[in-house]
Amino acid sequence: MVGGQAVVEGVMMRSRRSYSVAVRRQDGSIAIKKDYLSQPSSKDKLRGVPVIRGILTLGQAFTLGVRALKFSTDEMLRGQVEQWDTKNKKAVENKELSSWVMALNIGFAVVFFILLFKMFPLVVASQIQKYFHTLSNPLAFSLTDGAIRITIFLAYILLISKIKDIRRIFEYHGAEHKVVFTFEAQEELTVQNARKYSTLHPRCGTSFLMVVMLTSTFVYALIPFDSFSFRLLSRIVLIPFIAGFSYEIIRIAARNKNFVLDGITLPGLWLQRVTTKEPSDDQLEVAIRALNETLLLETVEGQLAVL
Repeated sequence: MVGGQAVVEGVMMRSRRSYSVAVRRQDGSIAIKKDYLSQPSSKDKLRGVPVIRGILTLGQAFTLGVRALKFSTDEMLRGQVEQWDTKNKKAVENKELSSWVMALNIGFAVVFFILLFKMFPLVVASQIQKYFHTLSNPLAFSLTDGAIRITIFLAYILLISKIKDIRRIFEYHGAEHKVVFTFEAQEELTVQNARKYSTLHPRCGTSFLMVVMLTSTFVYALIPFDSFSFRLLSRIVLIPFIAGFSYEIIRIAARNKNFVLDGITLPGLWLQRVTTKEPSDDQLEVAIRALNETLLLETVEGQLAVL
């Protein structure tokens, strides 16, 4: 399997043992960053434990995604004037995003996520419970909380999709899916071949997020807490477990086709109509370059190695 992620003006592609990031610079050239992925030790038995392996895999994917995003941001910053050096009377270029700024952004994103998708829905559901005593039932409360959370999430995605820069990322997201489909069909990786495929892919991270949203609703119904503080704390503490459990659902759905599993992942495919857009030929070219560079690390003389 190969997969990827859209970044700023580019695409990151990864396979089992390697990855590559391709970014379109302002001058039209393509910047490349590629490397091998660290492989788990054969003695690491946790990699085979369901849910735990999902947490570990997602942790690696998050770390890789942050590195890819930083590289793409750095490439876009190159050439942009940050300030004017009055002493030497010349422009000073902003060459890269510092690590502490990146860490600050990640910290802000985590806090924003908890406040918007964990705390706020819980506050609203708790207020509604005061007027409707039927919500004293844990399942009814959790379903209400989940419905509010999903509504906020969908509204958030729809709103940011209107931002020009975000729309560009969604176009690269579509390019990534089209190129992955081309590879899975064992066709030559060309713009013409990729153009005919859909931008909607069942193994997309968007589908994973929707599965997380739905799974969390039923997991929270099992939490035996009535107080607001304990409910909020449990929602934060259980994030890794729910992510790992959702990973297993996506994994099973990818390997076994039936109407139940297809129904679980279907909302994610619907949402991809917002999070993916039709890419340009230039964007497809970048996605193809990213995958080709990844495969070169996986293969001998360009032929896909047996994994």
